[in-house]
Amino acid sequence: MKKSLCLLLVGLMAVFLMSACGNKSQTDVVKGLDKKVEDLQSYKTKAKMTLQTGSEPQVYDVEIWYKEPSFYRVNLKNPAKEQSQMILRNEEGVYVLTPSLNKSFRFQSDWPKNSSQAYLFESLVNDVIKDKAAVFKATEKQYVFETKTNYQNNSMLPMQEITFNKNDLSPASVKVMDPDRNALVTVEFKDFEFNPSFDKDSFNMEKNMSFGMMDLPATAPVDNKPFAVKYPMEMPEGVKLIQEKELKTDNGKRVVMTFAGEKNFTLIQEKAAAAPSANAVTVNGDPADLGFTVGAITENSITWTADGVEYMIASEDMTPDELMNTARSVQGQTAK
Repeated sequence: MKKSLCLLLVGLMAVFLMSACGNKSQTDVVKGLDKKVEDLQSYKTKAKMTLQTGSEPQVYDVEIWYKEPSFYRVNLKNPAKEQSQMILRNEEGVYVLTPSLNKSFRFQSDWPKNSSQAYLFESLVNDVIKDKAAVFKATEKQYVFETKTNYQNNSMLPMQEITFNKNDLSPASVKVMDPDRNALVTVEFKDFEFNPSFDKDSFNMEKNMSFGMMDLPATAPVDNKPFAVKYPMEMPEGVKLIQEKELKTDNGKRVVMTFAGEKNFTLIQEKAAAAPSANAVTVNGDPADLGFTVGAITENSITWTADGVEYMIASEDMTPDELMNTARSVQGQTAK
């Protein structure tokens, strides 16, 4: 009897010491994250996003602003290629801005609520809360969760490792992994600030387009070189290229590829031209976050711009998953 009582006291003392040292349980941490989001009024942060989906890693600088109830400004820059894009959400809708081409697209979309977003704090917390089978561990300074993702192409990126800092529950890093646990997308956060103040124009579309154009090189070189034609590296099984046509345009050439098999689709690529005015074009679809760029996806097509070239895949047969996967794979190979 005395021995049992001693063991019980030792166990209770161990629990007390763990609590005193700050080793919270998974349930406690999840509740803390949920409360953090519930009380959240705004935040701003910077991050480095690395993509491993091509032959070489691509690194992007990302700046994220959020203001309740649903205002967002996500600025993505690739310093090596001097290109940038911005996803903006305000009371008028969701926009994707490409200042270098003076182009903006407006979406009637629920973004960012319709899928996981590796660089948005509340999206990461939501993924943790929703996954009842999430794996949890605590290190000296951080909490680490492994959860399922909620991406449009969930089969390609089914899981993620999310790390939060213990001191304020801010995100430290995210690794989005393929089925073999290879990290294809890594986001590393820095300078995370909860509840900063913003001025009234911080989420204005015209102001942000103007600021984006001011960041462009003063004397950008005119690129008259023909673009390299690219081919998808991944397609639905049994699909083959059956025809390729090259058409002359005022801006150079347009290449039209026809693929046929179980899932038929057309891939069009041509040199991107700057828009004469910055008026937003309304798109009946959603922003398509391809990692290397943000495009637009509808029920039967996906369009995007990368390295000064505009691409479109159109298909009556492919699912959104297949459209996204095929679009991502186009950037992986240059054939001629």
